[in-house]
This record gives sequence, structure tokens and C-alpha cells, in this order.
Amino acid sequence: MTTTELPKFIQQNYEVHEWRHACAILRQDFAAEYKDICDVLTRFRLKKSHIAVGGGRKSKVSEWIDSELSNKGWEEKNFETSITVDDNVMESPTHAVDCFKNRIALEIEWNNKDPFFDRDLNNFRLLFDLRAVSVGIIITRCDELQDIFDSLGRGSSYGASTTHMGKLIPRIQGGGGAGCPLLVFGIRRSLYVEDI
Repeated sequence: MTTTELPKFIQQNYEVHEWRHACAILRQDFAAEYKDICDVLTRFRLKKSHIAVGGGRKSKVSEWIDSELSNKGWEEKNFETSITVDDNVMESPTHAVDCFKNRIALEIEWNNKDPFFDRDLNNFRLLFDLRAVSVGIIITRCDELQDIFDSLGRGSSYGASTTHMGKLIPRIQGGGGAGCPLLVFGIRRSLYVEDI
């Protein structure tokens, strides 16, 4: 399976990239999780009201996606990992995954500092190597949304050094996720709705 076999709505309204056959693995081996993700992405709309206000700890965009996946049994997940050599146990902490279900890890990077992508990709790499994760997914924003942010007077809050597709793709192409199958979705302008 390639990304061209994703539902048409998702193909038309998200910038989608995959590495190491992530779509095929997700659809064939994790059909319920694939269905959850497709349903949430299909119903998602980028509301003006969610951009017009500051996010605080978590943006309204991230909150909506989190809550919709939570309703389907996804949860934030911390992993306790360590490496043992002979009698020496060394802690190998990982970062909590935003949404996790049945070996599928999903991060929402709407408007964080771009080094968060490095953290996510390293986390996916380690958890994949430890056989705790089969596919890593990142939902972020497309670069084309900057015009909308600027028109709403919010452009400075969504600066060049924050998380967006232009910052993510080079990191993945440079091997940031190592062997972990990855699927990334960029929210396009076509999802924007003026609800206020």
C-alpha cells in the first residue's frame, strides 16, 4: 500500500509522507487503529477559533485530536525502559507518547519548537528497536498555513522555528527515525473553516 490508497479525503486535505511501508503495516496489521486515524483525520477541521486564541500548555487543535482519539481508546503512554549489561542496569528513559494504542504511537506537533521533532523521532526509533512500537505517526501543519496565521495577526506565534512540515521532512530524510516505519500528515489550508 502507498499513500495513494488512503481515503481520498485524506489525500486531498493532508500532505502525506510515509517511510518503510508504514501505510501497509498500519492498514494490514493494525486495521482498527488505521480506521481510528482515518476517521479522526476525516472529521477534523482547522477552526479559526482554535487559531485566534493562544494554546497555553496545549493548543485547541491538539486537544481536539487528542480527545477524539482518547474516545477511541488511545491514551498518553509512558514507557519504562532500561538496558542491562551483566548486573548493571542503566535507565534509558523515553518521552511520553501523546497517543498510543496497540503498538501504534502518534504525536501531534501543532506549534512546538522544532527540536520536538528530534525528540519524537528518537523516541520512535528507540521504541521500535525495543519492539514496543510498530509504526510512528506525526500530525503537524503544512507550511502553506502561514498565510492564514499572518492574516489573523497570529503569524508571530507560528514562527519559522516551530513545528511544521518544512522542518520535519529533512529530519526524516536524514535518518532521524532510523528503522521505524513512519507516517506523517500535514494539515492543509483546505481544512480551514471560519467558525467565528
